[in-house]
Amino acid sequence: MEEQGEKVKNYNTLIYILGAVLTLAVGLIYVTPKIDMSGTWMDVLPAVNASINGTVSILLILGLVFIKRGNMPAHRFCMSAGLVLSAMFLISYVAYHITHESTVFGGEGTIRTVYLIVLLTHILFAMVIAPLVLITFTRALSGQFERHRKIARITYPLWLYVSITGVIVYAMISPYY
Repeated sequence: MEEQGEKVKNYNTLIYILGAVLTLAVGLIYVTPKIDMSGTWMDVLPAVNASINGTVSILLILGLVFIKRGNMPAHRFCMSAGLVLSAMFLISYVAYHITHESTVFGGEGTIRTVYLIVLLTHILFAMVIAPLVLITFTRALSGQFERHRKIARITYPLWLYVSITGVIVYAMISPYY
């Protein structure tokens, strides 16, 4: 049992490093020169990303319903599919933002304030969600279900918030693309 605990600690260290690297990499794409690909098929990536986020939201809700009903295989499928789609989102997001300048929100007044609050909270939670999701998955895969449940109570609402607000941010900014 000690060996398994040591493996999990090693995984956690790798997860924290990966989380830091992802956060740094995503931050860097905003300050590095762009490879101009506007006017190409890549222009559709924000809509694709919003669709991925919407699908992840549905999968997360279904995953919760399934686990509450005791259907572990369906829960496992939904959560695993959500993880895979989230990874695909991240790749697509980075691809778009290394090839396109950031779009500026054109709304004014209260709607601008609402947009900025949603965007800021989305970004802050997105920065921590990758390590949390990976730790939650690692605990489930290693059979540490009590520890999995404890962290899932934190991970789940944050992950759901990030996926839903990703769709909201896209809906709010899409008229300005």
